[in-house]
Amino acid sequence: MNKLEYYTPDDTPKEIQAYDASVKQLGVGKSGKVGILDVELQVNESGKTVVTKQFSQVPLQIQKALYTESFLPQMAFLYVISSSGGILQGDRYRTDILLKNKAISHITTQGATRIYSMNANSASQILNITVEENCYLEYIPDQIIPYKNSRYYQKVNLNVHDNSTLIYSEILTPGRVAMDESFEYDICYLRTHCKNQDNKIRFLENTKIEPKKQRVRDFGILGEYEIVGTVYILTKKEEIIALENLIEKELKKFEKITIGTSILSDESGVIIRILGNKTDMIFEGIFKIVEIVRKKTLDAPFSKIRKS
Repeated sequence: MNKLEYYTPDDTPKEIQAYDASVKQLGVGKSGKVGILDVELQVNESGKTVVTKQFSQVPLQIQKALYTESFLPQMAFLYVISSSGGILQGDRYRTDILLKNKAISHITTQGATRIYSMNANSASQILNITVEENCYLEYIPDQIIPYKNSRYYQKVNLNVHDNSTLIYSEILTPGRVAMDESFEYDICYLRTHCKNQDNKIRFLENTKIEPKKQRVRDFGILGEYEIVGTVYILTKKEEIIALENLIEKELKKFEKITIGTSILSDESGVIIRILGNKTDMIFEGIFKIVEIVRKKTLDAPFSKIRKS
């Protein structure tokens, strides 16, 4: 595999390829246009989850592990940082995260993923998350903000052991609303694949939004809402039905969001969709989900993410 293949998705949709013409700036693959982050976490001799392998290439970096939860002093909190402030045309990012040996961690981002305006080419990001047996991971990044005329493809590969737990979330906003940019991006294509330790498919999902070609406010797409949050919970099969029932019950108490829950095939997980018009309200719903799952799985409370 050459370098370009390493950080470029192997299944870039034709809708994204249509924009991959010549780049009128620093070319694809040049220094600063490729962000790479490779992190491994596992439990050390004292029972604390620590980073045992770390490689990064700017603009992607990761902050030193923090231990902020008094009820879970062994849990590693990690913040993914981008020194560029956003994703530009021609950028190719790749992040690999591996948990092993009963590791437990919470990973988030320093801030929102901003997809800047583009006049040639597109941007892509690959995220590979592997959660080995008896591990626990909360991956709760900040929202995606696609700027006017941006083109973005995100490929997420989740590999989660049947006896482990992963909470993965993403939030897609309409753009820079404060700048009167609402649904003015060209395309945002989010593809998520999940398999277990035996390479058995747990779920596949594609989300493609092209505001200039779709009536995104129609019923059946976003309707009266502008922001969509998605949470995937992959955990032990015997916990799934009880978790879905509890999450649905608790989130229906939130007045400014609309939620829907579904059990994945073979009862391998739960997917929750959250619609709203305020990002902070979507996060409130996601945090409630994390609180429920953490209590059920680790018998510990959840403190909201600290960003300052």
